Amino acid sequence: MASTPTPYNVLFLCTGNSARSLLAEAYLNSLPGTSYRAFSAGSHPTGAPNEFALETLQTAKISIEGLRSKSWDEFAVDGAPQMDFIFTVCDNAAGEVCPVWPGSPTSAHWPFEDPAACEGPDVEKRAVFLDVFRQIRSRIDVFVNLPMSSLDALALQRELDKMGVSTSGQKNESA
Repeated sequence: MASTPTPYNVLFLCTGNSARSLLAEAYLNSLPGTSYRAFSAGSHPTGAPNEFALETLQTAKISIEGLRSKSWDEFAVDGAPQMDFIFTVCDNAAGEVCPVWPGSPTSAHWPFEDPAACEGPDVEKRAVFLDVFRQIRSRIDVFVNLPMSSLDALALQRELDKMGVSTSGQKNESA
């Protein structure tokens, strides 16, 4: 009888953990048939998900149940899930001193524009959130299709770093 593979744990980090990291967590967890389990956290969590992030996920028919803004400290304590991958999704979090993560996870910086920083009418905010969410989905889709079993650690790191530059159109200055 074949055993089910243990999922890879993935942590998405941002400063406020109210938008980009939550979008990434919810999207990755919504993908059927993958061997990934996603989490998100922030260095200075806002305390609540951004309403436009939640609306974006609901529009995409992705569950928002259990999503909350939380500190990255929750994942650096004994008993927390051990991460295999950690992705910073904002330049501020990438530049901060992170906790020491048990197990030495593979990490990369995947910068995305901060949709929560958009000032303007709600229709403009929704458009920015949808665009950033599209970018996040695209990058995660590439990630989950990497041939993990055939990549050594160095090749995997190269691929993850390359994704942080090529799919966003932004430079990976904070990595």
